[in-house]
Amino acid sequence: MNLYVCLLHESTNSIPKLIQHANANNYNVVATSINANMVPLDPYETDPTYPGTLLNAVDWNSKMIFLLSDVDVDSPNPKLREHAKQILLRDVAWAEHLQNVGSMMKRLRGPKIDNLAEIVRAKTKGNWFIQVPISNPEIGSFEHRKDVTDAEIAEAEAKDPWTWWNSLRFAVKHNSKVKVVIELNDLNRPSKETVRRWLGEPIEAIIIPSSLFIRNKANYYVLQKQWQIVIGHFLSARANIIISANPNDLSISQYADYLRKLASDHNDSHILNSYENVLEIPLQPLFDNLDSYTYEVFESDPVKYKIYQNAVKAALIDRVSDIDAPNKLTVVMLLGGGRGPLARAIFNAAELTKRQVRLYIIEKNPNAIRTLSHMVDTLWEDKDVHIFSKDMRDFSPPEQADILVSELLGSFGDNELSPECLDGALKLLKTDGISIPYKSTSYINPIMSAVLHQNVSQMDTIVPAFDYGYVSLLKNVYHIDNPQALFEFSHPNREATIDNTRCKEISFTVQKDCVLHGIGGYFDTMLYKDIHLSINPLTHTPGMFSWFPMFFPTHPRTLKEGQTISVKFWRCVDADKVWYEWQVSTREVWEHHNAGGSGYHMRL
Repeated sequence: MNLYVCLLHESTNSIPKLIQHANANNYNVVATSINANMVPLDPYETDPTYPGTLLNAVDWNSKMIFLLSDVDVDSPNPKLREHAKQILLRDVAWAEHLQNVGSMMKRLRGPKIDNLAEIVRAKTKGNWFIQVPISNPEIGSFEHRKDVTDAEIAEAEAKDPWTWWNSLRFAVKHNSKVKVVIELNDLNRPSKETVRRWLGEPIEAIIIPSSLFIRNKANYYVLQKQWQIVIGHFLSARANIIISANPNDLSISQYADYLRKLASDHNDSHILNSYENVLEIPLQPLFDNLDSYTYEVFESDPVKYKIYQNAVKAALIDRVSDIDAPNKLTVVMLLGGGRGPLARAIFNAAELTKRQVRLYIIEKNPNAIRTLSHMVDTLWEDKDVHIFSKDMRDFSPPEQADILVSELLGSFGDNELSPECLDGALKLLKTDGISIPYKSTSYINPIMSAVLHQNVSQMDTIVPAFDYGYVSLLKNVYHIDNPQALFEFSHPNREATIDNTRCKEISFTVQKDCVLHGIGGYFDTMLYKDIHLSINPLTHTPGMFSWFPMFFPTHPRTLKEGQTISVKFWRCVDADKVWYEWQVSTREVWEHHNAGGSGYHMRL
């Protein structure tokens, strides 16, 4: 769904006029009370003040967010609690009548959520937008009190509304129809870590009160720089915009225009947007032959092949002096030629350095061989290039290579079996030969992502989904702690006994109360000397998108700030396959995932 800008006004005497007025001021949705003109709140009222024919079915679904009555169905007072439940059930019944796929918004009033959760679980025809204040509303009341104490402020600040939401989320069993709407306020700007944590939640929208706007020198309403940064983080996570304002405010169109521009500035659109938070089983190019579409996606990366070219350039210059360049030949073997992008990078490097190169391209995919053969005939007819349709592990070369160049790395570094492939190709390399890349390192960190968890859960009826590792363009994610190095592989590996199994346990510290949904996986690789590529969030190569991170799911558990968690990973190998196992532990040991490679594994 495209970004929407919603005008929120809690009461109106004409829903059609409110919609018309909002549309005229650049809003495409309105949020208002489902009980327009219904006074008093009588739960047994059966004659609503407006009919279902007030709008057509499309407009009810696409232009309206219903604000449900702000009643406390978890009140400690039994009479108030029962009265509130009747009112809320009446509201939900009317909303479900008017909207078949619409949306209802309910304010979360405090930490007690059992009755609300019961109603939400029973009524899931549409979407539930749970309105949560970004900070405890009690803090705002202190502004008007002169007698407030430091102890009262500390106690209020310790009451984190995120924990209210988290209790509800578990109580409704992580239902994908229950999303969060985060309400900002002008009295308390959230910390950076608070904002980062919310990014791991299923955010539907943020509510921005008109009181956050100030006039600039041009007499135009804008946000202060600090609020631009806060709201920009949410907009980058694809949150929609709800502006809380009086429809009679003459500046409401300025609010909408300003926030649309801010959203545009934080819209990191690219050709891979459709992959955000989507779970994909990693490719197995050693076992399966890639199709042309997959090759084309990889080839569209504007950065990776330029950096490979720089690495080959540096290696050629180091191996052949300027004096020897006209006469000395460097033998380069490309392991996995695909449709030729790395071959082009190697030829470009040779031309730029004025070095003589003989290139052997070893490619096991017979379909890719057809494209490579065509390139030899039409583009490289004057090059010293030779193509072999072989598995690199079985190839017997006419001569050994000075340089092996390969692009065998997966999103977790070794998950496309680069160690096994390059170890098998060691016989192709001279004793003083080099490998590009010469080292790869995998990294992991604990992450919170409600969206990824929901996606895994939806797959669990088809495969043992919590025993798979997935490739995903991580978008709605909170990094519980920074990534740390896991497994390292170096090439060429000339050890007498080669063992590519690994096991390592790493400890992480929880920065803020959150939920662990899984483990993020990344890698970096050293191509030549200090020339490298990385998808580690801390060192990510700018502009490169050839590899998405990996996600290893766990069953969700709530973690506390300051808590230490340990993540243990295994890389296991047998005669037929390679697989990972993973396990999280705190004071107790959690589930052991993918034992024996029963789920995700890589076939040799």
